[in-house]
Amino acid sequence: MTSNTDNRQDGPGPVLSRISASTSEEDVLCPTPPLPPGPDSQYERIGGQTGASFLQTLIHLLKGNIGTGLLGLPLAVRNAGLVVRFRVRRGTLPFLDYGDAVQYGMENVSWLRRHSIWGRRIVNVFLIITQLGFCCVYFVFLSDNIKQVVEASNGTTMNCHSNQTAVTVPSFDSRLYMLCFLPAVILLVFTRNLKYLAPLSLVANLAMCTSLVLIYFFCFTNIPNRISLPKVGHAKDYPLFFGTAIFAFEGIGVVLPLENKMQKPQSFNMVLYLGMGIVTFLYISLGTIGYITFGEAIGGSITLNLPNCWMYQIVKLLYCFGIYITFALQFYVPAEILIPPVVSRVSERWKLPVDLLIRAALVVFTCVLAILIPQLDLVISLVGSISSSFLALIFPPLLQILTYHNEGLSPWVIVKNTLISVIGFIGFITGTYISITEIIKRNGRHDNLDVTFFQVQ
Repeated sequence: MTSNTDNRQDGPGPVLSRISASTSEEDVLCPTPPLPPGPDSQYERIGGQTGASFLQTLIHLLKGNIGTGLLGLPLAVRNAGLVVRFRVRRGTLPFLDYGDAVQYGMENVSWLRRHSIWGRRIVNVFLIITQLGFCCVYFVFLSDNIKQVVEASNGTTMNCHSNQTAVTVPSFDSRLYMLCFLPAVILLVFTRNLKYLAPLSLVANLAMCTSLVLIYFFCFTNIPNRISLPKVGHAKDYPLFFGTAIFAFEGIGVVLPLENKMQKPQSFNMVLYLGMGIVTFLYISLGTIGYITFGEAIGGSITLNLPNCWMYQIVKLLYCFGIYITFALQFYVPAEILIPPVVSRVSERWKLPVDLLIRAALVVFTCVLAILIPQLDLVISLVGSISSSFLALIFPPLLQILTYHNEGLSPWVIVKNTLISVIGFIGFITGTYISITEIIKRNGRHDNLDVTFFQVQ
């Protein structure tokens, strides 16, 4: 993870000794220019005149928030029902990432100042859990969709005027498909410099956009004439809805780095409002339309419900390609947090082998977790409940209180932020509990089916 050092005192408040910017896809496609000198350019100089434009920043923000979570939202709407459907920044400090922001906020509170480094460490832990969780979801997503394409290949037709799910002939277990993907994914993450993946990332973005357009087209043209779906879901399923919905907002880690790279960071609020408005519209629309189209038969990913024709089989393959490339981008964050401290302790001769070994071990770890929990909807809900709830709902409101508590925050803001954090914590507890319970229940049922199958054989 790249870092920049700023030793200048910017006012009476505490100053971080190290200010870093997260290295991610945005660093490759939209690199940060050198900082121009001058005491009067504290805020404008973050992006510089050659930084990211409004449109570039908007595109990266959309890319950071649109992934497998979007495809799982129709099932989330089924769990909640059709009726149920949510700035901390100080311009004087450049290149704040999420961990920096939390550390800086804690330094504004005298009794937390000595322990402010733990703010960064805790955020990094949750970032690692979140990003590796995304990688687990990607393994399950790839195996489920490729398995369905392969099993339906003999019966695939050119007739797409049917909303029937593909009738498949059972072959290998989805977990064997994960093992087949493992070598390819390991080779992918051996690409240590993301700039070499930039062309593939562009192609992957186009593939995913094309897939989404065709998914919307199918849903809009196959809405049933009579809709008799429950308006409100069962209370016990609400935590699963919470976990999936909060998982979908997976771009929290790219917000500050994107702002840092803008030509005019003052315009970032408009980018944020417009970008998240588009993302929220996509989430609500696809979640609702997808559930209305497929009803109670909706799968963990809406791609699993597409008909058995070549056009929509290609849609699955295109989205799988996009997710495969995105794996390396999501993996880059935990790799840059975990690998450098280890590599710095070995001699120059062993740096590259150790780096590659750790990368391979992390990929194997995510694959093993995916094999242990091969249910796509439950993996999404579990990851969202455990880590995304902290990063998106619990930490940000508390961070605003810590950062601005000496600047006259109104009681209403404090109450509102506290309430949001409490809701996030309740979602974390209930979502994690229900997800784990459902995982145990489904795995038990799956084991019983396997035993019965072998007895019949």
